[in-house]
Amino acid sequence: MILVTIGTSEPFDRLLAALELLPPEEELVLQCGTSSLIGPHRAHRIDYLAAAELAAEMRRARAIVMHAGVGSIITALEQGRRPIVVPRLHRFGEAVDDHQLALGRRLADIGLVRLVEDLARLPAAVVRPPPELPRAPGGDGLVGELRSFLRGAVAG
Repeated sequence: MILVTIGTSEPFDRLLAALELLPPEEELVLQCGTSSLIGPHRAHRIDYLAAAELAAEMRRARAIVMHAGVGSIITALEQGRRPIVVPRLHRFGEAVDDHQLALGRRLADIGLVRLVEDLARLPAAVVRPPPELPRAPGGDGLVGELRSFLRGAVAG
């Protein structure tokens, strides 16, 4: 099963539309929040999941695809999973700036996520998803990275 979570407060129709590119035989579970785009007809669509339900779905999934939101990424990492992240981008009107792109690039650089900037590459990332983390990260490592990023490590 592939779990796709785009958060709950902002639509991410560009990502949902790209799910048509994924292997048709694979079960899709979509947590779509306020998005009005339905996504692939074979998908099981869920508007909202409670935190514990989302964590359980992440543990059950073969691959996790998500927007590059800090909270969603932390939830996946806490489950010992390395998510495939697709950042919302300013040029598509999906975000006020490119903070998700900057975060995704930084976390990809240190091996915590697999970043997909070009949605044409999503099927390849899902066919061979990133391996699970050997343990859920904790301590100052991940927290320090995120704090540094949030303090202004994003330029422009």
